[in-house]
Amino acid sequence: MLTSAQIDRVVATALAEDAPWGDLTAEVFLPADARATARLTAREPGVLAGIDVARAAFRLTDPAIQVTDRVADGDRFEAGTVLAEIEGPARALVQAERIALNFVQRMSGIATLTRAFVDAVEGTGTRITDTRKTTPGLRALERHAVRCGGGVNHRFSLSDGVMAKDNHLAVLRSQGLDLTEAVRAARSKLGHMTRLEVEVDRIDQIEPVIAGGVDVIMLDNFSLADLERGVQIVDGRAIVEASGTVTLETVGPIARTGVDVISSGALTHSVRSLDLGLDATVAAGA
Repeated sequence: MLTSAQIDRVVATALAEDAPWGDLTAEVFLPADARATARLTAREPGVLAGIDVARAAFRLTDPAIQVTDRVADGDRFEAGTVLAEIEGPARALVQAERIALNFVQRMSGIATLTRAFVDAVEGTGTRITDTRKTTPGLRALERHAVRCGGGVNHRFSLSDGVMAKDNHLAVLRSQGLDLTEAVRAARSKLGHMTRLEVEVDRIDQIEPVIAGGVDVIMLDNFSLADLERGVQIVDGRAIVEASGTVTLETVGPIARTGVDVISSGALTHSVRSLDLGLDATVAAGA
């Protein structure tokens, strides 16, 4: 879950970067007692994510700013939809505007792309998940956006689960270690609540890994035919994850091979921020 502490930490850093000594433009152009109202409006269709992050940008700039949601995280919207209304001291509102928009635009872009992936595999039973290819420092926010789009999250960090990838296996081979025994040895060191996943890139690696007792097997950069064959070999003995250059065009055919999970780094590393606008009206204070 995305917590208020996570949000405040990231947003406070962004605000300090953007206005380390205040907003000089607002201070010289806007009266100190001026108030403003603004609407966060969609300029294209999408799925919303990050409204609480945008709210934090305004709140941490000035607690007197009020943000009223009109659309909730995870909701679809059309172009022209008013997503939120903001009201408060004008100087603070325009100071926080860019940071609020930056976060909600990026997060909504992730949610919108994720929803497109989820829609593309509808009816197959396959789940769409993200990867660790996230923006440094923004993982909690970007993972929340994936969930808003209907996806699920992979392990949050290297500390959350065991996932042996190609470089791990290369080290094992260089030491002359048997793959099955290496997986069994790793399994013996884990508590019963911790899952073990191993990535393979060849069909002949599947049985040795399964014999070692994995919970999840990742079939990396397999052809569609090899994915189908891999699912048949595993035969329900482990969760099957497909990965490797997954795109919106390929995710549907991959899902129809029968894999349980498809992971895609594109959900976070190749996303386009959604076009949202924040237009304010400023009036003198009473």
